Amino acid sequence: MKDIEFEIQNNEFVKLLLESIGDGIFVLDTHGTIIAWNPAMEKITGYSSEETKGQSCKILNFNQCFDKDCPTGIKDCDILKYGKVEPTECLLSHKNGHALSVTKNARVIKNKENKIIGIVEVVTDLTELKNARLKMEEATRRLGELNRLGGIIAKSQVMQNVFTFIKASAASDATILIQGESGTGKELVAGAIHSIGERRDKPLIIINCSALSESLLESELFGHVKGAFTGALHDRIGRFEEADGGTIFLDEIGEITPYIQVKLLRVLQQKEIERVGESRKRKIDIRIITATNKDLKSRVDGGYFREDLYYRLKVFPIYLPPLRNRKEDIPLLVSHFIKINNKKPAIKVKGIAKSALKAFMDYSWPGNIRELANAIEHAFVLCSGRQIEPDDLPSEIREPNVIPGSGEKAKSIPLIKKVRPSHSLTRAKLVELLRNSQWNKAEVARRVGLSRASIWKYMKKWKIPMQP
Repeated sequence: MKDIEFEIQNNEFVKLLLESIGDGIFVLDTHGTIIAWNPAMEKITGYSSEETKGQSCKILNFNQCFDKDCPTGIKDCDILKYGKVEPTECLLSHKNGHALSVTKNARVIKNKENKIIGIVEVVTDLTELKNARLKMEEATRRLGELNRLGGIIAKSQVMQNVFTFIKASAASDATILIQGESGTGKELVAGAIHSIGERRDKPLIIINCSALSESLLESELFGHVKGAFTGALHDRIGRFEEADGGTIFLDEIGEITPYIQVKLLRVLQQKEIERVGESRKRKIDIRIITATNKDLKSRVDGGYFREDLYYRLKVFPIYLPPLRNRKEDIPLLVSHFIKINNKKPAIKVKGIAKSALKAFMDYSWPGNIRELANAIEHAFVLCSGRQIEPDDLPSEIREPNVIPGSGEKAKSIPLIKKVRPSHSLTRAKLVELLRNSQWNKAEVARRVGLSRASIWKYMKKWKIPMQP
């Protein structure tokens, strides 16, 4: 009995090992008396080492020991008979009286003579794991609601993986880096993450970092005090402070200058900001989500982006695949955008012809989902029937082999077609196209798939002025 207690108390390595392990560990002698109790057990159970020393493990009242409640003494416990308890999920009683969900396992300790000299038990707190599981279940439910509202439309496996990452992100406040080509929906994903997370009732602030100069971006993010620079006529709160308690989404993060990179790194490290022209530090509680269409690692290797900031931002990376790699989602997206356009006070469309959908499936979509949305809107302008036909699509989708050029001498597959005005083009549609193209007849001809001369003839026929 004294051998194991003496060994634990006098072996510095064993003591250090017990103190450093994150799981709860306690040791019993052969009489079932607690002789060692590590700090993790104190944190899990609320009992200090002094309170438990000399006590039986009955103090914890485990509800599953060999499929039965904790016995009154070691003689009734099967640990000495079987030599071990496999990892088992059970409940123990906290000092404050409430039950805790844990896993426990146990092993007997034998000396060189193969004689049992004690028992070591390991306890793992499942509280955080269960809370994370509940958060993910709640996130799944909210994400389902978001999909039903038309937020993120996808059934492809690559996007199901993205959904999994979005749901997992709801269980933490980790900084997220969303990577993907332009038009893949990075802002939509950031909004989904915020909407299903615990900060959903707080602000979501969106900043496009490439749209502002360094000085304007600094003022926009951090705010400024009166007199900080010419034109600073009053104090102004920054976007970081506006997002306090919520989420800030920094789009095009790869475009920020080295100076802003340093300031952002301080925000991530210290969770505080200073307004421009002020030395007072202000604490902020925000979640940071960033996005880029650049290869940030290449920018780090090229010396354009700080490596320490890069790793701070990509704690939880999410990669959005281009549309060409998830073409099974195109029919869903087409249906979604048709529904959106049908809400506008214009012609109503019931669907899309198979031949037009095939053109969509064959196209490479360099502009991704944004280009698809624009293509459907374009088709609505030209569509005069009850469904979208190939002739209603933009020429680059309808005729993907056209060689780009300019002027009438451009080398391309001929696009001039005999089109009946009553079917494919009306006066109202032509006027709308002219307005959208700033009355550029060549641009309208390209969109409609006619020659520029044909557009002039229709304008003359319908008495449309050459300029507004």
